[in-house]
Amino acid sequence: MAAVVAADTQLMLGIGLIEKDTNGEVLWVWSYPSTTASLRDLLLRKCCLTDENKLLHPFVFGQYRRTWFYITTVEVPDSSILKKVTHFSIVLTAKDFNPEKYAAFTRILCRIYLKYGSPVKMMESYIAVLTKGICQSEENGSFFSKDFDSRKAYLAGSIKDIVSQFGMETVILHTALMLKKRIVVYHPKIEAVQEFTRTLPALVWHRQDWTILHSYMHLHAEELEGLQMCTETMTMGKLHKEIGQLIVQSAEDPEKSESQVIQDIALKTKEIFTNLAPFSEVSGDGGKIILSVEALKQKRFPPATENFLYHLAAAEQMLKI
Repeated sequence: MAAVVAADTQLMLGIGLIEKDTNGEVLWVWSYPSTTASLRDLLLRKCCLTDENKLLHPFVFGQYRRTWFYITTVEVPDSSILKKVTHFSIVLTAKDFNPEKYAAFTRILCRIYLKYGSPVKMMESYIAVLTKGICQSEENGSFFSKDFDSRKAYLAGSIKDIVSQFGMETVILHTALMLKKRIVVYHPKIEAVQEFTRTLPALVWHRQDWTILHSYMHLHAEELEGLQMCTETMTMGKLHKEIGQLIVQSAEDPEKSESQVIQDIALKTKEIFTNLAPFSEVSGDGGKIILSVEALKQKRFPPATENFLYHLAAAEQMLKI
């Protein structure tokens, strides 16, 4: 049990505090441990207190260079001891994707700061969670890391909602994800972008990889650096039509839960890999499964199917370099 707690608590990287004072200035006022200037600048940009449109976003999340950030922002009531502060944001950075976990913890930290007006009390709770996975308080609420399984975070979005919006065209999203292509999502409301994008990696459940998700981007040089343009290989064929029909039929079934829809898509995805099996061989270099391009070509699949299977093998690192 101790080993499980240690593994979970080592996921947190740091805590920060951003304040907006009565003069309208927004300042990074405290962090533990120290943070780099570039990460601090990014988090100030992500914090809604620096927005000119004055919209308050209670909770946002995203990642930058494999570091996840979670930001909860509150308005300071007149009754608070923070007399010179109108709003503040609590920032948590971590190694894992789990918005619900860190939303719950940052809400508790906000209540602590509103009550005491000092980062010291927040740091005590942060260190308690960091070392034990628990912080408890009758007044400010209790938090238990073990209550927030990462798999629940992966299943929190709605595949059914995506299919209801896109229908058969959902297969375009599925194909792009299978081939590890970029998908750009734009919506004027950041909450809508976050709700939609967090579900997309579930379309390729066999990878269980949420590091592909960048749910809150600004068109800033530093942020775009890691998102280089790449050529697309998205020609659709009969195979994609079959996948699309399966996705739509499963998602429109009222008897099926979100996790059952994800399971149906995952099983269909597994079928796709069986198409690669007859053309794959075990390499002499470490026993890795690699695709025989010649064998694939001899099968004479329709061009769109052959193209897809080839680039899928490349995405799964099954091509011999």
